[in-house]
Amino acid sequence: MKPMICLGLGALLLCGSATTSEADAPPRPRPRLVVVLVVDQMRGDYVDRYRHQWSQGLKRLITGGAYYPRASYPYLNTVTCVGHATISTGAMPATHGIVGNAWYDPETARTVGCASDPLATTVSYAGPSTAAGGPSQLLVPTLADQMRSQLPAVRVVTFSLKDRTAIMLAGHRADAATWFSAGAKGFVTSSFYSATPVPAIRELLARRPLEADFGQAWVRMLPEPAYLFDDAGVGEKPPAFWTSTFPHDLKGKSPTPDSTFYKQWEASPFSDAYLGRLAAGAIDQWKLGQGTGTDFLGISFSALDLVGHDFGPASHEVQDVLARLDVTIGELLAHLDRTVGPANYVIALTADHGVAPIPEQGAEPRGLGGVRVSIAAVVAAAAKALKQAPDGPAVSVRLQNNDLYLDADSVERLRRTPALLAHTLEAIGSVPGVATAIFADALPGLAKAGNLDARTALVGYHAGRSGHIVVVVKPYSFFVVDDGTVEPGDGTSHGSAYDYDRYVPVVMFGAGVARGVFLRPVTPADLAPTLAYLCGVTLSRPDGSVLTEAVAVAETGKAARAAKR
Repeated sequence: MKPMICLGLGALLLCGSATTSEADAPPRPRPRLVVVLVVDQMRGDYVDRYRHQWSQGLKRLITGGAYYPRASYPYLNTVTCVGHATISTGAMPATHGIVGNAWYDPETARTVGCASDPLATTVSYAGPSTAAGGPSQLLVPTLADQMRSQLPAVRVVTFSLKDRTAIMLAGHRADAATWFSAGAKGFVTSSFYSATPVPAIRELLARRPLEADFGQAWVRMLPEPAYLFDDAGVGEKPPAFWTSTFPHDLKGKSPTPDSTFYKQWEASPFSDAYLGRLAAGAIDQWKLGQGTGTDFLGISFSALDLVGHDFGPASHEVQDVLARLDVTIGELLAHLDRTVGPANYVIALTADHGVAPIPEQGAEPRGLGGVRVSIAAVVAAAAKALKQAPDGPAVSVRLQNNDLYLDADSVERLRRTPALLAHTLEAIGSVPGVATAIFADALPGLAKAGNLDARTALVGYHAGRSGHIVVVVKPYSFFVVDDGTVEPGDGTSHGSAYDYDRYVPVVMFGAGVARGVFLRPVTPADLAPTLAYLCGVTLSRPDGSVLTEAVAVAETGKAARAAKR
């Protein structure tokens, strides 16, 4: 067979491909532990931009594993829940049904959260909380679900700050899916997974309560000259309890931990470090990866998303979150080496989406030309166009994600009246920051004709959950809430199909994984099929493919044939 050429770290390396047939090769051992790490809002270009600040976990994964710098999501609604569902199932939103963090249901006239479950109740390890969730909205089994169904004695454990991320990684059959609740002032789970607090989780939380971080100050971990760009950049919108400059105190407003402290803690790298310790503790408590089967551990690190929205991708805060996460992941890898063994675990690292630059920042005096697009203005423009006359029929218009949801009568009128459709789309497109608007009925034809906006919208379109009109913003623009009484949104946001939102790192590392930098375009949906291949399980409806060049196959043909003789 011809050798496979890959681009190594700074040089061309020859990565030998298999020279034996599957029949010649001995049975491929399954990893004992699958670890999926998701860094919420980690842009793909952060690796090249900030890797000089990393020396431990992130550096080890990227330099010692299979790294894909051209990985991206091919759909429009690049938001948290959609990304996590895509990572965990190997399917696209059109298949797994998660089209946003939430979507609007015109039939019930209510918003449906991606992790909502009307039958679930909160099971708290701390104070009371009314928020509850579960994976009922996810229409496709996750990798962890399939491992539970097809392999013996699999244990599934996930952690995050957000309910939707812990739930989407876990799927339907987790031993423990645990997330932080600011309202409960601590960690919670759902009755979907356990009717009572899980004893192992309760013990982990009791060993070192997060309140031990009360009174800490978030300061730069590295010397200030190691950080790029200026601190306190224009357009940053720090939360009310902090300024745009370090230090950021975790002291709340009272002598003891209060609601402000828990918000500060959540939006700091201390929360990521805590998740890392919980994960290490879970490995010990459940003996993950130390039995004869294959276990699953999923961690979604959320601090970067909270910090990135407020301070922006060029901020010292974002850089410091990543530098500290590098340490946290390094400590987790060291723990895995000691307890599971380097040859017995496999890791996938990626992100759920990227983020736009802060519009006011850029080389030009007027910034990058981005606009904070008023949701109210888009809704008003569509409603006015559909109303046509003061005495016209009543209309209902709602914007969620990039989707406009209309009442059934308005949809039928648009289908019957091309002039009204053209007028409505033109009115929406005239709102500052909007690039174009597309009627959902036209998406298949336009996508087939090569329209990129239609193509990305169609990959994420699920009938009954997606809207009737897709609204595409201009580059560096994003939607904001603006009701005249509050600040119009964060410093920056995400949710488009532009490169800064859809490109993310994809890395595989560990047992059965080749080392190298691979430049072909891939998607995070390829991770679950690849992990499934290594585990010897089958996914139900994958849209992604196995990252074949990342899967190391030992060249044992001669030895295997010698053993037969």
